[in-house]
Amino acid sequence: MGKISTRFVCSECAYEVPKWMGRCPGCNAWNTFVEERIIPRTAAAKKTISSAVPLSAIADSDIFRFSSGNQELDRVLGGGIVPGSLILLGGDPGIGKSTLLLQVAHSIAGTGQKVIYLSGEESLKQIRLRSIRMGINSDHIYLVNEPDIDYLGTYVDELDPGIIIIDSIQTVFTREISSVPGSISQLRETTARLMDLAKKKEIAVFLVGHVTKDGALAGPKVLEHIVDVVIYFEGEKNFAFRLLRGIKNRFGSTDEIGILEMSGQGLKEVLDPSYIFIDAAGAAYPGTAITASFEGTRPLLIEIQALVSAAGAGYPRRMASGIDQNRLALIIAVLEKRCSFNLSAQDVYLKVTGGMFLKDPSIDLGIAAAITSSYLNRPLPSA
Repeated sequence: MGKISTRFVCSECAYEVPKWMGRCPGCNAWNTFVEERIIPRTAAAKKTISSAVPLSAIADSDIFRFSSGNQELDRVLGGGIVPGSLILLGGDPGIGKSTLLLQVAHSIAGTGQKVIYLSGEESLKQIRLRSIRMGINSDHIYLVNEPDIDYLGTYVDELDPGIIIIDSIQTVFTREISSVPGSISQLRETTARLMDLAKKKEIAVFLVGHVTKDGALAGPKVLEHIVDVVIYFEGEKNFAFRLLRGIKNRFGSTDEIGILEMSGQGLKEVLDPSYIFIDAAGAAYPGTAITASFEGTRPLLIEIQALVSAAGAGYPRRMASGIDQNRLALIIAVLEKRCSFNLSAQDVYLKVTGGMFLKDPSIDLGIAAAITSSYLNRPLPSA
């Protein structure tokens, strides 16, 4: 066994240094270096070099997608799952990531393909209990409770699956790295091995990723660079509706969204989302406005609700749900300057119905209209 040495790795950007530093030279973050042990690898056998192939020699018939069984997920993926792709699904705890992927596994198994579901967070009986609640039962779904990624190749050679689900990437590890599961080195190494497996075997691999308190995927940014597709699973626990938002997609458009509804039997597709974001009776009251928003390639009609009331002592409050709070402050400043509204003496509260977070700049007019309607205490005209 070789000599064991240590290094320090930034938990934000995976920058490596031989000694501890207070500030990372890569991302300028403070106090982010974590000590990790380095065990030199044994010399690997000489690999066979693959031959170069002309682009025109690859037949178009070999390029295809297959459905996940969920139209909303297929929309975000760009039309379906590409064989050999590595897909990272991130979201808050309890949002429904494992539920969604178990339903995908059931749909793929229904086509006759085998599915490997590797779980490092739940026992096999816990997964079975969830499948009973969702009415899922299949002989083609194989559950694996082995977090050591080095054994995955054996299962793949034995079963020849159509897809592989890893739940979650922060719980699996390789024995060649001495650090604990979820560390920077483990995340980077295990993800690289799964990418290599996916490309060589032409098997689609789904990775479940945790998120930090800031809403970003846990781990270094290199994790998002390695994978082919990054999908965020968004939503508020007080609402039944969930949003799939594509952040990165090598095989389709980004910023595409899919809308799902959580029920006792799992997640259901919402093909017509208009009824989610519009309250039919709400438009008759001051402070409501219906605006159009483009999220990806999907146009949505969304209701904006605003409340403007006299501020008490101290600074006026600005609270927003569904948009960035700095964006709300900017729109309020424009209304004060151009419309001469005395909003500096008013509290302003704004909410987007349905629990959706909007980034489209075209909704700014709807936000301004809702605030104006509440400030003047007059409903907007219906036509």
